[in-house]
Amino acid sequence: MFSSFAKSLWIRGAVTLMSAINLLAAPPARAQVKSWPATFHAEQVPVSNGTQYVRVGGSGPAVVLLHGFGDTGDMWVPLAEVLVKDHTVIVPDLRGMGLSSHPEGGYRKVEQARDLAGILDRIGVKDVTLVTHDIGNMVGYAFAAQYPSRTTKWVAMDAPLPGLGHWDDQYKNPKVWHWNFRGPDVERLVAGRERILLDRFYNEMSADPARIDEATREHYAALYARPLAIHDAFSGQFAAFADDAVDNRKLVEKGTLTMPVLAIGGDHSYGARLVVELQPAAANISSGIVKDSGHWIMEEQPDQAVALITSFLAK
Repeated sequence: MFSSFAKSLWIRGAVTLMSAINLLAAPPARAQVKSWPATFHAEQVPVSNGTQYVRVGGSGPAVVLLHGFGDTGDMWVPLAEVLVKDHTVIVPDLRGMGLSSHPEGGYRKVEQARDLAGILDRIGVKDVTLVTHDIGNMVGYAFAAQYPSRTTKWVAMDAPLPGLGHWDDQYKNPKVWHWNFRGPDVERLVAGRERILLDRFYNEMSADPARIDEATREHYAALYARPLAIHDAFSGQFAAFADDAVDNRKLVEKGTLTMPVLAIGGDHSYGARLVVELQPAAANISSGIVKDSGHWIMEEQPDQAVALITSFLAK
C-alpha cells in the first residue's frame, strides 16, 4: 500500500520529528504537551511551491486529520494514538502553518485540497476518511467535493464553510473580526505578542478557558511566533475566504456530497447548528454534540470527541 516515499518515512522521519520536538520543547522550563506516539514518523512533503509537514503512522484504512487556526496537527494526538492501532493516520500541518513551509500564495482551499491529493499519492493512499476542524473543515470539504471517489466518510468539527449556509450572517459576527485582521501594521502589532492573541481565542471561544492549559497555550504560541506564521494565517488562510466562498458555491452546483458526514459541534459553540451550516454541501449528514465544550473540542473534551469519532468510523 505504501510507496517508496512512505517507506522512507521510517528511515528519515524519526530524525526529522525528533529535531522538531527538541526545537519546540525549548526552553526547558516550559511544560511539555503530549508527545506523538513512537509509531509516527514525519516528513516535509513537496507540494505546490513549498512543502507540508506530514506525520504518518499505523496501517489499515486511511484517516486524514486536518487542524485549523490556533492549532497545528499536534491537536490530534489524543485521537491519533487511538486510531493508529487499526488505521493509517495521516496528519499534515496546513499550508503556511505549524512546521510547514511558508509560500506566499496557494491558500484557496481548493488548491490546498489538490495539494492534499498529491500528498496522498506520494504516500500511496487512495481512499481516506477525513476528520477536520475549523479551517481544516474548509480544506476537507474542498477535497471531498473535488475527489468524492477518494473520500469514504467525513467528520467536520465546529466551523462553517465559506459561501454556504449562513456564512454571510456569520461573517458579520464580532467574534470573527480576525477574519479581516491583516496587513503589515497588524503583523507588527502581533509580533512578539502571539500568546496574547491566541489567549483571546482560547478564552472567548471555550466553555471553560482553564481546560486549555498553560502548556498547550505556550506550545502553540511558540509555533505561531515562527517567521511568517501569522502572516500566512491572516493574509493567506483568512484572506482566501472570499475566493473560497465563490469556489464552494461552484462546487455545490456540481452536486452535494453523498458519503456519510458527521457534524460535531461544541454545545457552547455551534452545537447542532453545524448540521444546518453543512446541509447545502452534504446529503447524508448526522449530528454529534460535545457537552461542556466551546470551539476547542479536542482540547476541551478530547474523550467525548474521540468516542464520537471512533463510533462513526466504525459504522
